Amino acid sequence: MTQIMLDRRQLFAASALAGAGLSFPAWAKSADKSQTAANLAKIQAVLDQWTSKKLVPGASASLAKGTAQANFLTAGTAAFDYSTPITADSLYRVYSMTKPVTGMAAMLLIEDGKLGMDQNIADFIPAFANPLVLTDPEKSLAARPAAGPIRVRNLLTHTAGLGYNIVTKGPLLDAYNKLGIGGGQVSRHALPGLPRFASAPTLEEFANRLGTLPLIADPGARWSYSVGLDLLGRVIEIASGMSFDAFLKKRIFDPLGMTSTFFQVPTEAAARMTTNHAFFGGATIPIDKWNDSIYLDKPPFAFGGSGLVSSMRDWDRFALMLMGEGAIGKTRIMKAETARWGMSNLVHPDTKMESFVKGQGFGAGGRVTLSPQYGEGIGTYGWGGAASTIFAVDRTRQIRSSGWVQLMTQGTPQNFVEDISKSVYG
Repeated sequence: MTQIMLDRRQLFAASALAGAGLSFPAWAKSADKSQTAANLAKIQAVLDQWTSKKLVPGASASLAKGTAQANFLTAGTAAFDYSTPITADSLYRVYSMTKPVTGMAAMLLIEDGKLGMDQNIADFIPAFANPLVLTDPEKSLAARPAAGPIRVRNLLTHTAGLGYNIVTKGPLLDAYNKLGIGGGQVSRHALPGLPRFASAPTLEEFANRLGTLPLIADPGARWSYSVGLDLLGRVIEIASGMSFDAFLKKRIFDPLGMTSTFFQVPTEAAARMTTNHAFFGGATIPIDKWNDSIYLDKPPFAFGGSGLVSSMRDWDRFALMLMGEGAIGKTRIMKAETARWGMSNLVHPDTKMESFVKGQGFGAGGRVTLSPQYGEGIGTYGWGGAASTIFAVDRTRQIRSSGWVQLMTQGTPQNFVEDISKSVYG
């Protein structure tokens, strides 16, 4: 299968953003109503612009105030060669937006007492009993003993010292590729610039192979985007006593009514798939078509860092649970304090926050706003995905939001995430 090997700008969304719908919810009263109408119009204009310019065939977004019903806006079709209109139930590859789901799954086990925030992951995976750290990352795999163990907190926050074949370089990248330690799936077909290699066949094998390789930094020393949330999937299944995907279904998807969220899209839902694209040579070209998608196949295992396909309506259920601090109405899946903890900054004060999260915090699989960029509230929690999907839960300003296209964004003349963010908070 083809693994993700893309520029980091494609993968990471650093700010809260939003979308909207056609009808006003209960909270849109008096002065709020005119402001909401203006926001909806701005967001719809972004969607219309992206589709009219043929940057993508379809786009959508959601916006809601607090725990009120979400507004959903859409434009265009599922593919350039598929005239089915985009709806709130169209299926998108969410890629790294999977990470917050995995993070909250771990928080459930912490609440259950089956996992500790600062527990050594070697308690579950012995291959990590004696981690090593590279001494000369650019030249060799020579390594020294790590200053301390990898803890659950480190996997949640990308501070474990693990690598990622989308950002790691040198001999460690070669070792990751050789052992099939990849970041997820892209296409059934060969694509320019994307090396093809065989993935580790199971999550257990993925974790054990990863445990044979050195780290790029001491655990807790610095933030580095990684396969930490994929590895956390293995910790979750050992701690829970059930497969990772079964745990997500039982504890998150089923209780929240997320009936359109899958690691493998079932036959009966295939017609709702969208086409994914990349920008090459000044044009948008399909790289994973709706009716020939690799997500119609059974994956090697459930990738906790990148593997989910979902709909805008389904994902809003997850965001609504977070805005409700663990509950949707009377349906509670975690304690309020657990949800708040997972959405708080879990990074140690001495950890170096580098790259695109410099000056920000990180919670259970998602960014936590410490320095607002588009006017979002302090403590906003969320994350984005490689194909330009993004969501955010802003409890300070009581805004939950998301934006959806299917385009690997390197080289595009515009950035969808930025356009949507500005339309919500600008």
